[in-house]
Amino acid sequence: MTTTITFDFDVSAFGALRLAPSEFAREMRVAAAVQWYAQGIVSQGKAAELANLTRAEFLQELHHRKIPACQVTADELADEIHGD
Repeated sequence: MTTTITFDFDVSAFGALRLAPSEFAREMRVAAAVQWYAQGIVSQGKAAELANLTRAEFLQELHHRKIPACQVTADELADEIHGD
């Protein structure tokens, strides 16, 4: 099942960003998914799904946008390794 969400934008928004409406919609999806992943709201797999990308493509987007692909801190990783 899918849900459609509609946004109304002034035509000038597309020109300002130099994007066609379809590119603008794709960019909004990817940007939202990246932001939610960076905030720890969604997993990497869910973010890729929301962005309509494969996991590999999502990882490339993270790299392009300079967002760490690993959301685990060094302390959290040490705790997991040591079983604390």
